[in-house]
Amino acid sequence: MSKKAKKRTVFAVIIAILCALSAWGFALKTVRYKVSTDKLDKNIRIVFISDLHNCFFGDTNNSKLIREVDKADPDIVIFGGDIIDGWGGTEHALDLMTELSGRYPCVYTPGNHEEMRDDTEEFYEKAGQICPLLLGNKEELSVNGQNIRIYGVLDSVEWGKEKPQLDECFDDLDNTYYNILIAHQPEQIDSYLGKNDKYFDLILSGHAHGGQWRIPKLLDQGLYAPDQGILPKYTTGQYKYDNTTHIISRGLARPMRMIFIPRIFNRPELSVIDINN
Repeated sequence: MSKKAKKRTVFAVIIAILCALSAWGFALKTVRYKVSTDKLDKNIRIVFISDLHNCFFGDTNNSKLIREVDKADPDIVIFGGDIIDGWGGTEHALDLMTELSGRYPCVYTPGNHEEMRDDTEEFYEKAGQICPLLLGNKEELSVNGQNIRIYGVLDSVEWGKEKPQLDECFDDLDNTYYNILIAHQPEQIDSYLGKNDKYFDLILSGHAHGGQWRIPKLLDQGLYAPDQGILPKYTTGQYKYDNTTHIISRGLARPMRMIFIPRIFNRPELSVIDINN
C-alpha cells in the first residue's frame, strides 16, 4: 500500500471512530435513581425530562422517547428547563408535552433557553395550556392516595412579581408534605438548600449537559458546563445534603449545533426516579 493510500486509510479510520463516538453520544439512555423518605407510605415514580432543546428521538413525533417513558410507567412526568432552544422551532417539545400529558400528570418549569427567545410569553402560554407552569409557585398532586407538592423556579436570583421566585417557594413550604423543587441550574445548589428549618426533600436540575466530554475516573463531571466553565463541579448524579436529595440530569440535548463540543462518553439521559418509603 502506498504512503498516500495509508494516509487515506488512517484518515478514514479516524473519521469513522469520531462518527461512531458521536452516534453513541447521541443515543438515548434511561438512568434510574432511588430516593428514600419517611414522608410517604407508598412509592412514587417520576420521569424527569430536562434539556430536550426541541430535539426528537425516533421519528419527529418523539416515538422512541415516548416508548421509553411508557416503559418506565411513571406516576408523574416532570419537564425541566430548556425543553426548547433559545431559537428555532418548538413543535417537537410541544408535541411531546401534549402526548405525555394525556397519559400522565405533568408539570413544567422552564430554563434559561426559554428566556432567551423573542416569543417567550407566547411559548409559556402554549405550554401552560398543556400542563401547569411553575415559576415561583407550586402544584399539589395526589399520587397513589398521597398529596405531594412540586415547586419550580427559573433561577435562584430571578425576580417574580414582588420577590425572587425561590423566596416565594420557601415562604409557601410546609414540611409535612413531600416537597420537590424543579431548579434548572445545579451550580446554585447552596441557594436551594434549607432556609429557616424549611427544606425541599428532592431537587431536580439539568442545564450542565453532563459536562459534554466525560472520561470515566478522569472527567467524571465532564469538561465544560454553562455557568461553571472548565472542569465543572455539578453536572450529573445524585447528591445528599441533610434532608435534601439533589439529582442532576445530563439532559436530552443532541442538536448539531453542539458539533464543536459534541457529547463524548455522555449519552442523553432520560431520568427515572423512584421515591421509596
